[in-house]
Amino acid sequence: MVLIHQIELRGEIVVNFEHETRIDAPRNVVWEWHTRRGAFARLSPPWENMESISEPIGLSPGGRRTIKMQVGPIKMKWIAEHTDLIEGELFSDRMVRGPFKRWWHTHRLSEEDGFTIIHDEVSYDLPFGFIGRLFGGRYVRKMITNLFTSRAISLTRDIARHQSFSHLPRKRILISGASGLIGSQLIPFLDAGGHEVIQLVRRKPSKDWERYWDPENENLDPSLFDGIDAVIHLGGVGIGDKRWTKKRKAAIVNSRRDSVTLLAETMASLENKPEVFIVASAIGIYGDRGDEDIDENSSHGEGFLTDTAKIWESSADAAREAGIRTIHLRSGIVLSPKGGALGKMLFPFKMGAGGPIGSGKQWMSWISMDDHIAAVQHLLMTPECDGAYNLTAPNPVRQKSFAKTLGRVLRRPAFAPLPGFVVRILFGELARPLLLEGQKVHPQRLLDSGFQFEHQQLEDALRDSLGKWKSN
Repeated sequence: MVLIHQIELRGEIVVNFEHETRIDAPRNVVWEWHTRRGAFARLSPPWENMESISEPIGLSPGGRRTIKMQVGPIKMKWIAEHTDLIEGELFSDRMVRGPFKRWWHTHRLSEEDGFTIIHDEVSYDLPFGFIGRLFGGRYVRKMITNLFTSRAISLTRDIARHQSFSHLPRKRILISGASGLIGSQLIPFLDAGGHEVIQLVRRKPSKDWERYWDPENENLDPSLFDGIDAVIHLGGVGIGDKRWTKKRKAAIVNSRRDSVTLLAETMASLENKPEVFIVASAIGIYGDRGDEDIDENSSHGEGFLTDTAKIWESSADAAREAGIRTIHLRSGIVLSPKGGALGKMLFPFKMGAGGPIGSGKQWMSWISMDDHIAAVQHLLMTPECDGAYNLTAPNPVRQKSFAKTLGRVLRRPAFAPLPGFVVRILFGELARPLLLEGQKVHPQRLLDSGFQFEHQQLEDALRDSLGKWKSN
């Protein structure tokens, strides 16, 4: 339910926005989810450039959160302060500083037939009075509607994912690669679900949940693993960020081999070992296979990416041989507007300059960010899961189809081709394996283990990622 109307508040006319979300979970579960550190990141729309640079503890009145955000080319800060609190029932916040003239937001939680109803009420006013409402009112109403649509989707799905493992105790997890594209969503997802997440960082720790390590110099304190149930390693020098010089290729391999080896050997030496070691990998291990259907039983391919992935996975052998359940995440193209393949595509596509790359016949094995992090949780919490898993959606598409679908979602043409020879000139050696070749990969072992995908079709995943629903 969405209701937008004008009301008089404290002697002034403001816009009142109301939104209702129905969640299949007890009220205490939904309330606890909101009190945790990761909730803000999971409630932030995936297409918005927002970062919490200071945050309150819980929902107590007086606590403030400072948000760094960008609206178009304009960078700004939003400072929000918690005001009212009725434990388990209501909390509210107001804007102290930000783009609005006024902003009050109240969250009310109630129960109905075993479901939790979240009633969000926002009262706001724009700067410049009537002029601001005249020229910015419609845009802001659409922005807020999309914001709460996205929040409802994330909240409903996240809690459902966590409730499916409510019969199991939460875990104490050590994670590296926290600031990366996947880590920046996986950590808040696990935290909001009740797990205790400790982050390994390569700088001086500045927060209570951070711990220092230096894999380049083999510096890792074994005591950091005390009481740890699981270790998730996502780190490594970016593969597609820069041209592949000899030095860059060495850094790609060494950063993965050295960090995974250090973690695996340290865990293997412990008397009380973690239960599970989850390590990032990639479907590049299969090489270019044309139209061949690939699953986890398929043979490995050839080339730099294949060799890198094989080294990456074998570096965890010490943990596996020590009896630690070891999982390799063979990830496909993870969809996020904030980075990766989709992030790089958005600008030209929004400008109407998107289209097929090379022949457009190469396969793209994609997965939504929400399904990727949920799959990691599934593998973490399912003791029977072990070994390599393809983290890709069940329906890969050809690159030409991907471009056409993205253009349709953005309501932009998508027929401007980028010839293969131009791609090779622009990107050098990485052009062929990353852009002009592909794999038709299927997540067979993940499906066999009982995992259920939220996004089986590319268009649905893109619409949720970009806030471009058909009702818009």
